[in-house]
Amino acid sequence: MINNVVLMGRLVATPELRSTGTGISVASFTIAVERAYAKAGEQRQADFVDCIAWRNTAEFITRYFQKGSMIAITGSIQTRNYEDKNGNKRKAVEVVVDNASFCGSKAESGTTGGYSAPVAPAAPAPSFTSGSESDFEEISEDDDLPF
Repeated sequence: MINNVVLMGRLVATPELRSTGTGISVASFTIAVERAYAKAGEQRQADFVDCIAWRNTAEFITRYFQKGSMIAITGSIQTRNYEDKNGNKRKAVEVVVDNASFCGSKAESGTTGGYSAPVAPAAPAPSFTSGSESDFEEISEDDDLPF
């Protein structure tokens, strides 16, 4: 069986770190993931996906990501049944996050401080000249190829 999820989207709210009764770190958050297809003349729609991260992954996400940050996650889908406060039976579907990665630029994510690698200036684009027919030699079918 395969249960793998890979998503990239923006955090809907800043994730908050909580702890279980036994001291295990946990973070719940929602990411907005744009759909690939949009009808002509309409804006793209987004799906809002509930996610949960545990232990070091939860600590990493709450430390480095905030509302609006672009995030890439991998994990698996998990379902659970529960009763709401009115006694109705409900089912929750969420992604259990195994790994989270940065997406987008430092300026886009709004983070400050820390190490920034120097950026080398871009090399100028090479220039090409047009060739002429005399630059090429026709290979007859009888000859062996030169390679």
